[in-house]
Amino acid sequence: MKMIRTLIIDDERGARQELMRMLKSYPQVIVLGEAANADEAEPLIALLKPDLIFLDIQMPRRSGFDLLETLTHLPEVIFVTAFDSFAVKAFEVSAMDYLMKPVREERFKHVMDKAIEKINGANEPAVFVKDRDKHRLIKWKDVHLIESVENYARLFFGAEQVLLKTSLNKLEETPDCQMFFRASRSILFNLDYIRSIKKDDEGMLVELKTAELIRISERQAVKLRNLIKL
Repeated sequence: MKMIRTLIIDDERGARQELMRMLKSYPQVIVLGEAANADEAEPLIALLKPDLIFLDIQMPRRSGFDLLETLTHLPEVIFVTAFDSFAVKAFEVSAMDYLMKPVREERFKHVMDKAIEKINGANEPAVFVKDRDKHRLIKWKDVHLIESVENYARLFFGAEQVLLKTSLNKLEETPDCQMFFRASRSILFNLDYIRSIKKDDEGMLVELKTAELIRISERQAVKLRNLIKL
């Protein structure tokens, strides 16, 4: 059984301490740290890449939902809040579960048993995106193309597309995005979607299974040849 790396994010110190106390009963859980708000939590998640976060919803400045929108590494999420009005929305964004304050021991055990089982299984990396008035969880394996658009990355999956507020450089550094290759300054594509690779007078052209044709810069063409042993 793997060790589960977790962070606790809540603006109430007492609530964080109570979760810490209950987690002591789970030796396979390592608490990497805690944060009192989304501003503190965001860099910690990027640096430590936890498997699981306990996340309050209503916090000063930015809510728990606002925090999730900024993450390229998306851990499993257990919301912990005093307001049951957020329950439906929590499950709409594919949270693992939802705990009401004050957290009951038996309810906490149920949630932790589910978390341990799921995290020890095969989890597929995903990203949380706000698309107009909806929140969506998109699996990286379903994204075939990423395009840089000013301060955003446009994700193409199936016949759909959404904007994610991040840079291609940041996505390249994310372990969850290791299946993507940089075709040029403005394009990443999923290596699993390659249908064919052609050479012409201008260099290298990659055709994806989704029918897009991607021109590979000369420098990146050398890297791609070495990567897939052309």
